[in-house]
Amino acid sequence: MAEVLVGAGLVPAGLALRSVLLSAADAAAARGARRVRTALRERLLAAALPAHGPARAGVDDAALAESLTGEVARLTEWLTEYVPARTTMLLGSGLTLAAIAVRSWFVALILVAATPLLPANLKVIGLGTQVAVHAQLTAVRRHGARLLDQLRGLPTLIGLGARDTAASTLREDDEELARRTQAVLRVAFLSTAWIELLITGTLAVVATYCGLALLDYLQLPLVPSRMDLDTALFVLVLTPAYFAPARALAYGYHARAEARAAAELIDGVLAGGAADPDPPVPARRTGGAIGVRLDRATVRHPDREDPALDDVTLHLAPGTLLAVTGPSGAGKSTLLAVAAGLAEPTAGTVAHAWEGTLHPPSPASVAWVGQPAHLLPGTVRDNLLLARPGVTDAELADAFRALGFGDVLDDLPGGLDTPLGERGSGLSSGQSQQLSLVRALLRDAPLLCLDEPTAHLDPVAEARVLTALRTLTRGRTVLLATHSPALLPLADRTIRLDRGRAR
Repeated sequence: MAEVLVGAGLVPAGLALRSVLLSAADAAAARGARRVRTALRERLLAAALPAHGPARAGVDDAALAESLTGEVARLTEWLTEYVPARTTMLLGSGLTLAAIAVRSWFVALILVAATPLLPANLKVIGLGTQVAVHAQLTAVRRHGARLLDQLRGLPTLIGLGARDTAASTLREDDEELARRTQAVLRVAFLSTAWIELLITGTLAVVATYCGLALLDYLQLPLVPSRMDLDTALFVLVLTPAYFAPARALAYGYHARAEARAAAELIDGVLAGGAADPDPPVPARRTGGAIGVRLDRATVRHPDREDPALDDVTLHLAPGTLLAVTGPSGAGKSTLLAVAAGLAEPTAGTVAHAWEGTLHPPSPASVAWVGQPAHLLPGTVRDNLLLARPGVTDAELADAFRALGFGDVLDDLPGGLDTPLGERGSGLSSGQSQQLSLVRALLRDAPLLCLDEPTAHLDPVAEARVLTALRTLTRGRTVLLATHSPALLPLADRTIRLDRGRAR
């Protein structure tokens, strides 16, 4: 009875220890997966939205969003299931096989003979799975991009009477995505069933051998013909344990193929993204204004024959306000983007001059005010704190009053806590523009780029913005793109662009 009690006590103790170790392994795998996802998302954001260099070209919003969310998340099962299962198969199955070999070398030989069939079949199955998953993820990207475009242009589509056509296109995308998903699931189910068949067949061979050996029905040369009951029970219990890591590896192999397909798409976003350098010029106006130099700068877009900028040379001294005029499509916004370091010229050079030295252009040293104003969902305070985190409400109110917008803050129903929707919905065009000017004042960057700051404003709102600009542009280098003659008296110099060339 004492021996029985000792054995009976070891069983629950072993099961408890196994549960603790499995929980610790799962927690470690989850932590590792979380670190990988965080690092990848940081790299994706740095590649698409660099703080100190030009933004990546050729990556659409939907592809970036899908990479940041869905595709990075698809690496999780590979990290938490396949990678641990691969290690467990090498260690756990090896120890189990050694224990089986001690009691029955022939059963161990059967298991060794069957084992190579599993990775060979997984390799073949994985090739088809990866192709199917890659096609599915590509369809997800395409569907997301089209849906985003149609949501953005929904008023235009309704005005043109193209709502039904757009809905039909989305329906076709949905059906294609469903077909791709069904193909992935079909491959996953078939691969799992085939691996289970191999494992079940091996278990049947082992069980048959043990039964024949127990009954003394087996009379073959070199094959042990006798086996006692405790040995038979031992190997029959451990044989499923030997295949358990292989079964987990087979389940995780689909996750591996999915992760590889996602990684290929993520790599397309990361490709060519350079490391984000340290800011070469000050982000704040502590060291005074900076100069801007463009030497024979040319910008060509792949889908346009004529250049957006054509051999433009511009030397702007620190503290100068340059007005850029010209018809729509002349290249004014492109010139500002190149000067700010937000876009790279196809030919020529661009630099920021600071303390007598030329540095690569850095968006970190630029405050940008465009039309329409770019406001994010949240509160008015949230949008202002983007420019300078940590400032107090009193300092925010002072910034409104410094530009003559104190009444704007008073008129907001919730003050700084007024909620804003997507693209600043909840504010008028004038209020949105005034809020973006306050944000630029808080940013206090040495270079200020104003892209049509009074476009689409009524005369009263334009006059208020003009008054605020006199304060905002003081002591800064300013590039002002405008159609409005009322803003030209602010400029120290004026150039006119026509088809990308400076006149």
